[in-house]
Amino acid sequence: MLKRKIYDELLSWKQKSNGQTALLIDGARRVGKSYIAELFAQQEYRSHIIIDFGNAPQDILDLFVHESADLDLFFAKLSAFYSTVLHKRESLIVFDEVQQFPRARQLVKYLVADGRYDYLETGSLIRLKKNTENIIIPSEEEHIEMFPMDFEEFLWAMGDETTVPLIRGCFETKKPLGQALHRKIMNDFRQYVLVGGMPQSVLSFIDGKNFEASDEAKRRILRLYREDVSKFAAGYEEKVYAVFDGIPSQLSKKMKKYKLSSINKSARFRAYEDSFIWLNEAMVVNTCFNATDPNVGLALSADHSTQKCYMADTGLLVTHTFMDQAFTDNGLYKAILFDKLDINEGMIMENIVAQMLRRNGHKLYFYLRSDSENRVNNMEIDFLITEKGKIAPIEVKSGNYRSHASLDKFRKKFSSKLGASYILYPKDVMEKDGIWHLPLYMAMFL
Repeated sequence: MLKRKIYDELLSWKQKSNGQTALLIDGARRVGKSYIAELFAQQEYRSHIIIDFGNAPQDILDLFVHESADLDLFFAKLSAFYSTVLHKRESLIVFDEVQQFPRARQLVKYLVADGRYDYLETGSLIRLKKNTENIIIPSEEEHIEMFPMDFEEFLWAMGDETTVPLIRGCFETKKPLGQALHRKIMNDFRQYVLVGGMPQSVLSFIDGKNFEASDEAKRRILRLYREDVSKFAAGYEEKVYAVFDGIPSQLSKKMKKYKLSSINKSARFRAYEDSFIWLNEAMVVNTCFNATDPNVGLALSADHSTQKCYMADTGLLVTHTFMDQAFTDNGLYKAILFDKLDINEGMIMENIVAQMLRRNGHKLYFYLRSDSENRVNNMEIDFLITEKGKIAPIEVKSGNYRSHASLDKFRKKFSSKLGASYILYPKDVMEKDGIWHLPLYMAMFL
């Protein structure tokens, strides 16, 4: 059984809501939504019913269409069909894959008002127009996002519940962990980067630390994502495929902003904008926008036509990069395990930082300035976050980096707005030139 942090959030909702709202878990396919919903239902309620709208019989669909005006009859038929006794205020009804049947989502308003039971929904692609057409989104519906397993959850799956509290203590005091401990944690972190946080991949790996089994699980997930594109992006699916397939090559470049000219020399952002939105709404990617003027706030100055497109799960990126080749030909596994990444493969570490920042609730922004007349003014900062009302620039570096010219120029230009500055790299905690150098795995605390 995989322990997930979202479980505590479900408990909190149950206690605070007390039946006044339904909860919708939104997340990418195969991120573990159905599993956690069923586990929560089994452990926290006297009885439960799970309706899988991806495979619901017509009798159940008809029930929502024709019997919802009479909730007494509705619940009686639902209880009889699933052979489950429902208990007032002690039962949970789960609408699994609710995006497949929006009518059920609209009914939530009336089910919550009735007050007899609790309601939990799970869905992917939940915000796409196709999945919300012709329904009124209930205001009684709370939302929660579910992400791939983070590094701590991965260590829990490996039987380690002591390492992250220790790392947290060193982060808070800004003290080094020491060479031996840091080396061990980096070895575990590299395994996490390769396996990723998709539960099927993690489960395949932990049975004998089998990277090949993990890779095959990730290939199945990537094929499923492509099937979703053909199903839910009808009319512009070829453009979604093109953007998705181009992610590894875009991230492998020094300038990681997505250049549509690599897809088609005449391509324009307006023509592909829906494709980026689709991938972002499906939570398949983490989009990072250029904050052109951090003086006025990150969101306010975001240029949505200049963006970087990270994979939402770094393990999937590792497999996606070599999807057309056999597992044995994927050189990233060896390069990451033995800390031999070349400059282009550094995209993997930048991607995992994006994933960890997004998991912490940050919207992703970077800073890019190009001056064709005077290259001295050029600068690029990998990530910008806000801490206590101040901008915190973050650079991702290899262990052998020699300079941080862009960071120096950025700190000078925006000094009045700046808080702490960070370099995330494969070595231990260090402070130098007023910049905190932190191990990559400490991105989980930023």
